[in-house]
Amino acid sequence: MADLARLSINQATTQAQYGLAEAIAAYSNADVAGISIWRDKLAECGLDKAVRMLADRGLRVSGLCRGGMFPGADAAARQANIDDNLLAIDEAVALGAACVVLVCGGIPEGSKDLAGTREMIRDGLGAILPHARAAGVPLAIEPLHPMYAADRCSINTLGQALDLCDQLDGCHGADLGVAVDVYHLWWDPDLQAQIERAGERVLAFHVCDWLVPTTDLLLDRGMMGDGVINIRQIRDWVDATGYDGLIEVEIFSAQNWWKRPGDEVINTCRKRFLETV
Repeated sequence: MADLARLSINQATTQAQYGLAEAIAAYSNADVAGISIWRDKLAECGLDKAVRMLADRGLRVSGLCRGGMFPGADAAARQANIDDNLLAIDEAVALGAACVVLVCGGIPEGSKDLAGTREMIRDGLGAILPHARAAGVPLAIEPLHPMYAADRCSINTLGQALDLCDQLDGCHGADLGVAVDVYHLWWDPDLQAQIERAGERVLAFHVCDWLVPTTDLLLDRGMMGDGVINIRQIRDWVDATGYDGLIEVEIFSAQNWWKRPGDEVINTCRKRFLETV
């Protein structure tokens, strides 16, 4: 059984119900240990206000979403993306975030060059890694399901993400690692071996469920226990690496959970966390 002291709720899970300030208050009132913050919501709230509220409420930040999106159609666009990632690192420092979650980006508009896109991702990571190291903020590459390879993230398996870590961070420290999200990775027949390979590079662990049928591949994630993912098995593999950080519930659900009262969503997260994670 998962310990509620490890429960974090990604702000996206209640994005239709709460802004950042409201989410911080609601999660804290429900004795949720952590929150993962989205940068658009952070901008609406204001960084200084968010930092004060987190300190007052004693809420830990399991991750800042999101960095990445490195590819661009030209050098100027790629540099702008790098600059935005440098800003995300500075925001993470102020928030005390455990990591910056990197959704690395897809193929630039008008291109069909998947291999070149992955090179842009590698180069973008290499450009921001020194700043992250100096700031003491780990970078967590989040591989996304292959259905997102074109538009959201061309890094689609845990193995690909770890290859990037090995290329850019040969010391195998915690400066550059991975976010293991069950929604994106549960299908991979090599998942257990790649989680074992990751070891201390596991920087974040995200849970939800895969519904059958799934009516929207982006906005129809399930609450844990409502789908087909063996979440507890994957959690055991992750725990075996030594990862003992927060476990983050991240649910995009336009037609279900985003339509329910926020307190109902939070309470259900708590209940299902204990039952299935």
